Amino acid sequence: MPGLARREQPLTVHHLNQLLLVCSLVLLVAVAAVRISSRSGLPSLLVYLGIGIAMGQDGVGNVHFNNAELTQVIGYAALVVILAEGGLGTKWKEIKPALPAATSLALVGIAVSVGVTATAAHYLIGLEWRQALIIGAVVSSTDAAAVFSVLRKVPLPARVTGILEAESGFNDAPVVILVVAFCTAGPVEHWYVLLGEITLELAIGAAIGLAVGWLGSWGLRHVALPASGLYPIAVMAIAVTAYAAGALAHGSGFLAVYLAAMMLGNAKLPHWPATRGFAEGLGWIAQIGMFVLLGLLVTPHEMGDDIVPALVIGLVLTMVARPLSVVVGLLPFRISWQEQTLLSWAGLRGAVPIILATIPMVSGIAESRRIFNIVFVLVVAYTLIQGPTLPWLARKLRLGESEGAADLGIESAPLERLRGHLLSVAIPKGSRMHGVEVAELRMPSGAAVTLVVRDGTSFVPLPTTVLRRGDELLVVATDPVRDAAERRLRAVGQGGKLAGWLGLAGNGTGPHSRHSGQ
Repeated sequence: MPGLARREQPLTVHHLNQLLLVCSLVLLVAVAAVRISSRSGLPSLLVYLGIGIAMGQDGVGNVHFNNAELTQVIGYAALVVILAEGGLGTKWKEIKPALPAATSLALVGIAVSVGVTATAAHYLIGLEWRQALIIGAVVSSTDAAAVFSVLRKVPLPARVTGILEAESGFNDAPVVILVVAFCTAGPVEHWYVLLGEITLELAIGAAIGLAVGWLGSWGLRHVALPASGLYPIAVMAIAVTAYAAGALAHGSGFLAVYLAAMMLGNAKLPHWPATRGFAEGLGWIAQIGMFVLLGLLVTPHEMGDDIVPALVIGLVLTMVARPLSVVVGLLPFRISWQEQTLLSWAGLRGAVPIILATIPMVSGIAESRRIFNIVFVLVVAYTLIQGPTLPWLARKLRLGESEGAADLGIESAPLERLRGHLLSVAIPKGSRMHGVEVAELRMPSGAAVTLVVRDGTSFVPLPTTVLRRGDELLVVATDPVRDAAERRLRAVGQGGKLAGWLGLAGNGTGPHSRHSGQ
């Protein structure tokens, strides 16, 4: 293993066996570490970085790895998979109301954050303006995986969740453009030129992402593949196609893959549970591989002189730049101070800043190694501080408990030959379906609850069976009433047995229950 980066002989079967053994062991350790991170409240990225550092030249593995260009390439590929997985899991109805605020935060907020952070890096740390602007741009991107890994157990208002999720999906694109522009040889272009480039690349990326996502979802709904396992592969291939097409068209590939995946994820595709599981597994592999590789690239004994500058820049970023960017970015919108406070503290940095910090190294920018070290220390230190305190802050701001009923988890698997669907319905803790009898669901004609799983035991329900929190239902619906059945289930989950009186979706017999054809 020592001298891994200097090995030039071709890969043999013996080397492949060694590599497979090491990679499989690393994956097993990383999977086991997820339980540790979930109990401690720390994002799993810190555990993965720790595994990479332990394998590196200052750790027990003594692996010498210093290929920044390879790290950047693999990091970009991993980000494509992570953004695709995130887009597939994004619910359009949740982020739609938050899109204007998230877009403003991802554009105006980044400009404010870059300016404040770069000014601090120049005057407080003494970096030249180019290096200061690079650091300001690199650390201005938030990370969805880091945020939701510590917030997944804390129910938040839909608006806060939507803003955080959409912002993290949108802000990668302008940040990448800024970092590349600041690392380009020659003088930094005027701000209005950069603004025009960012606008053009975002427009191209958005157009290609939406087009590829629409065409891909249309094709998968109308073409019956011979095996269910082909659908997940096709979905991920479509998402990656959007990235590649966007990047080759000189647009934002990151925005393209996120939007395409979001369209695919909301298109009610066949065999969606299998697709979602496949994408989630790929997302975990991408995160593990990316963070372990970043940990390998780090040389801890060289970071001593960069700890204090990283803490100073991180303090300005966390306490000044991020809150100011939230206030300015959300100025046109009516966002309460409690929500703005949580949005400010939830600006966790993760994979993206560390990967972007390799761009100046590959470009040969002066002090690029120092920039990388500062960004690495900043991400680790402030993730350790912000991560565990996010749930506590949400509760203190009275944002840690959902005021409305929890939404149902519904998954659908098509029965092509029978022209029907199996709906798997999970009743969460806060659902108002608790206490409702099966007959009171008033399912549309052509849909019925056929099985209930309760406390590990399954049984066929009677019309008088009372549903409880934690139950899982198996609902069979014919193709014409599939959408109406899902709408009725969600309506009862939100309004209980009086859903019809509360103005929610009907039972399949009214105008709100017609098959939408989507």
